[in-house]
Amino acid sequence: MPRPVAQPAVDPAQAATFGRPRGVTGAFDRLYAPDARNGKEAEGVTLAPPPPESLAEAFSRPQDTPGVRLQRPRDDNGSGPGGNGAEPPLWSAPADPWRDPGAGAVLGSPALRTDAADDEDEERPKGALLSLPEVLFGRRVKPVALGLLGVVALLVGALGGLVGWWLADTGDSLTGQATIAEAEGGKERAPGSVSDIAKRVAPAVIKIDVTSGPDQPGVTGSGVMIDPQGYALTNAHVIDPAAKDPKMKISAVFVDGSRGEAKLVASDPKTDLAVIKVSVRNPTVMQIGKSADLAVGDSVLAIGSPQRLANTVTQGIVSALNRPVSAGGDPGEALVTYDAIQTDASINPGNSGGALVDSSGALVGINSSIKTGTSNGEGGSVGLGFAIPSDYAINIAQKLIKDGKVQHAEIGINASSVVADTESGAKVQNVVGGGPAAQAGIAEGDVITKVGDRVVRDSPELTVAVRAHNVGDRVPVQLVRQGRPLTVDVTLGSD
Repeated sequence: MPRPVAQPAVDPAQAATFGRPRGVTGAFDRLYAPDARNGKEAEGVTLAPPPPESLAEAFSRPQDTPGVRLQRPRDDNGSGPGGNGAEPPLWSAPADPWRDPGAGAVLGSPALRTDAADDEDEERPKGALLSLPEVLFGRRVKPVALGLLGVVALLVGALGGLVGWWLADTGDSLTGQATIAEAEGGKERAPGSVSDIAKRVAPAVIKIDVTSGPDQPGVTGSGVMIDPQGYALTNAHVIDPAAKDPKMKISAVFVDGSRGEAKLVASDPKTDLAVIKVSVRNPTVMQIGKSADLAVGDSVLAIGSPQRLANTVTQGIVSALNRPVSAGGDPGEALVTYDAIQTDASINPGNSGGALVDSSGALVGINSSIKTGTSNGEGGSVGLGFAIPSDYAINIAQKLIKDGKVQHAEIGINASSVVADTESGAKVQNVVGGGPAAQAGIAEGDVITKVGDRVVRDSPELTVAVRAHNVGDRVPVQLVRQGRPLTVDVTLGSD
């Protein structure tokens, strides 16, 4: 059985506001139904059955509580609760014929507090912040459970990684992850190293372009700055087009890309040397070394512009010294002959006129020619390069700058190379009449084997042996005439 409901005492003001109107004892007004007023059903009206006893007992007013009827508020004329006038029922027919207890409720305007504006400025208290387990799982989780969950996740990830590694390792044998070893630390460039020498010497080596005008093909070679006034030493065959045609223009390109106009000072085709003067201020000049101090096996660097590739550095050694070399000149011109330094440093077309430097970075030669693997001489380097010794080249350059020309010592014969079982040297083909050889009694058919202290093994070596002396020098010449050795003194003339 439900417990008896304990109801507090009814406030008279509340009862006056919310109580039933006078004369109404139930939930509905039956005054308009005469028969229903006496407890009888009106004719033609079907009344609702009485509620179940359980609901009536649960929701009805206790029997010992006096009923409080819903009344209207008292108005000014005395009607209503507390008034003297009689009040008709709230929904009686005379008072409100349209009032129907079964009609639906009508919503009115919301009730607002008069101090609502004051509540807006009030700061509401902040609630407790949610923890990570509450956000993730919606409830609190023990730390031990979270730790176990993390361990499980790590194990699952490790297992997946091992499976992936195994699949990748046992897959295609041609693909996979390469293990590359990277060098640590900086490069060591000690003083005297190739990189150190190249850095110091490269600004003094220039690229020389000889062209007939802008955007016109021309000749490209190399040169070496030897004087602060702008004088540069190069090969005669590099600037030969400008020597033959004054309209050709010569320009020098430095290592930093700057370009300067150059003029031809003088040229010596017999030694393949020439001097140009570049319009430049405070150029970096080459330190001049002594080629006479070189030995076979010394390290050397060749610097120039092979195949129009400026500032190219190659390394090699001195392969031979005092190697007589004759390079072919233009038709009708004398062969270029000089006593060369042979090197295996890579030299290609365009290196001509460039620098050959020793391990200290000093100039010891001017790169001039190469031996190639082709008959026409148009191939690349095969490790047989030749340079004019610096001692001889600087001497020629000083004479070209001072006098504009060079006089070479001359013996006054034409000779060819000869090799026999008993003798080898330069065989005299003809003797220039009135020349130094004719005055000394040298005749056709003689084989010259030595000039001064220099042994002569072929015709080019005879030329370089004679040019090693000055004009007017009296030099002993050893020769073989009809199988008999003979020595004569020759006063060298000028070419």
